[in-house]
Amino acid sequence: MSATATKLPRWAELALLPAVNLLAALLLSGVVVKILGESPWAACRLLLGGAFGSQDGLGYTLYYATNFMFTGLAVAVAYHAGLFNIGGEGQAYVGGLGVGLVGLWLGHLPFLVVMPLAILAGAAFGAAWAFIPAWLQARRGSHIVITTIMFNFIAAALMTYLLVNVLIKPGQQSPETREFGPGAAMPAAHELLARIGITFAPSPLNFAFFLALAAAALVWVLVWRTRWGYALRVAGQNQAAAVYAGISPPRIIVQAMLLSGALAGCFGLNELLGSQHRILVDFPGGAGFVGIAVALMGRNHPAGIFLAAVLFGALAQGGSQLSFDMPKINRDTVVVIQGLVILFCGALENVFRGPLAALFRRKEAA
Repeated sequence: MSATATKLPRWAELALLPAVNLLAALLLSGVVVKILGESPWAACRLLLGGAFGSQDGLGYTLYYATNFMFTGLAVAVAYHAGLFNIGGEGQAYVGGLGVGLVGLWLGHLPFLVVMPLAILAGAAFGAAWAFIPAWLQARRGSHIVITTIMFNFIAAALMTYLLVNVLIKPGQQSPETREFGPGAAMPAAHELLARIGITFAPSPLNFAFFLALAAAALVWVLVWRTRWGYALRVAGQNQAAAVYAGISPPRIIVQAMLLSGALAGCFGLNELLGSQHRILVDFPGGAGFVGIAVALMGRNHPAGIFLAAVLFGALAQGGSQLSFDMPKINRDTVVVIQGLVILFCGALENVFRGPLAALFRRKEAA
């Protein structure tokens, strides 16, 4: 089938097709729940209620969404350069090391001093971890997917070594550091809202949520409103045309991956400064891989990434409530539901494109 035959209106491409894919994933998830002997409608109510039905549930949903926004934006920037960055998990891990070192060494300083240093450290460490795969792709032709996957494992091994042998808090067995100083605690959202007279239930939601929104706005400006962003998109779509226009694809590859790694590295601002207040083993918890699905579902646009991040945040929070109230639905079942969403919104995103395009053609012909 030709591209013209499957072309959709822009609004349908951006909103209707993802909605249909999501609906298909949820319907199939309902079948799984029914097979397990539970009511799909009751499960849906519990999931939505756990994610949005209370202030603390909403706080947890947006807290998880903050993590996914950082990693989703990282994937999107690389994607516009024609790259598939699978290394968000490792870049978030090493970026978190930079954030954590600032918290450990400078946490006694005022927060207004610590926060910009933590942002710079997280971005710098994440970008540095992305640089070698970027250089190998740009100068040696090594495929970015393979190298970034390998660097995820290297990052995990490096962080385990550091937490077990170097950074571990003296006198304990658990591989984690001591707690950060008071200046390295990200202000909680309920405390910030209380200052302007709004009462909100305590939750891990913190100031990093607003930093993630700022990062989304920055990505939109850079990619769609600057000369560099134009060069990025041209190089990602057609390298021959980019060379003809005087754009260096190798330079764009390195620059895009540096920005991608920097965004993933800021993950630690939310998870470490905002919640854990120390460095733990495996603190990314798979958020780097979820970011891939968030970027794909959000069409690699900051606005879409925000909505997709909230969806996956709701699945994470509502899934916890679901597994608690319905014993037959455990955490593995929730992972299956997340996987179905990823499957239909990622690998199978074009399954319904043809039928929808045919529907629009019939409507125009009528």
